[in-house]
Amino acid sequence: PSVTGMENPRVTDREPGALSTLPTPLEAAPRLAAAIGLGPADLWVKRDDLLGPGGGGNKVRKLQYTVAAALAAGATTLVTTGAAQSNHARLTAAAGARLGLDVVLVLAGTGGVATGNLALDAMLGARIVWAGDVDSGELERRAARIIEQLTADGRVASQIPFGGSNAVGARGYVDAGHELLAQLPELAQVVVAVGSGGTAAGLTHALGADRVLGVHTGAVPDPEARIGDLVVGLGGPSGDAAPALRLRTEQVGAGYSAFTEPVKDALLLAARTEGLILDPVYTGRALAGLVEAVRDGDVRPGQSTVFLHSGGLPGLFGSDAAMTWADSLADGEGS
Repeated sequence: PSVTGMENPRVTDREPGALSTLPTPLEAAPRLAAAIGLGPADLWVKRDDLLGPGGGGNKVRKLQYTVAAALAAGATTLVTTGAAQSNHARLTAAAGARLGLDVVLVLAGTGGVATGNLALDAMLGARIVWAGDVDSGELERRAARIIEQLTADGRVASQIPFGGSNAVGARGYVDAGHELLAQLPELAQVVVAVGSGGTAAGLTHALGADRVLGVHTGAVPDPEARIGDLVVGLGGPSGDAAPALRLRTEQVGAGYSAFTEPVKDALLLAARTEGLILDPVYTGRALAGLVEAVRDGDVRPGQSTVFLHSGGLPGLFGSDAAMTWADSLADGEGS
């Protein structure tokens, strides 16, 4: 199917086995706004953590398109890749369970105790293949070889890209951008964690680069190039005509899996002002980036700002560092 046309297939809320019900809520966050230096009417939270089966999260919007394309090709098995605590892998497993498809997850690492997302992967019936200490490119190649094996066995398998982030999957966040404008016409900017790039790319295509503030999580080596390529794949401008992206990189810290002090502060802020639970890799970094953006004037009082809650709660329980920190809070330390 065409990437840029609205004729792309999508698993919608009107079909049996639907992956989500839309639109997701847009909630005011006045106490969090005041805590970070914004006006009480300035900050909203887009609750994409409430999307779909399997614990919810932003990847469901992408899976609506990527899984629909797989079904259109006759697939009975989905194969995808990710880190051990991949939210995308967990939600692919959930989509497979909802639609009656087999799912194979090719994950970086060597296994161990099933915590967080891994526990849910097992409950959802996914087969996990451990690939060892490899990069995302090698994970994709391993997945391609598994598809070759499945094909040789007479199965019809489809590879869902890392993070669900190709131009087909990114259409889910073109939809989300239009949904946001309908909910908040005066939208000045949406703040979003940047992992595999598809969420930021879809929002950028729908809203324009000036209204999307991405916070890099360290998931990919060159997030600006990745987002730019996906925007081009959606039909956006390339080269000198491409607009400059708003991308903050200061929250990566020591790397993707690092549990940093600004993220700890962000998790406490969200929990203790609005009762919102964030995760230590994506949404925690996104809120830490928003806090810093307010401090340096990139986000200002009087602007209607949306924080995209992309989910990821199971990853909190899959992080040893986060659980040790939470235990210290229970003992009255670290608060």
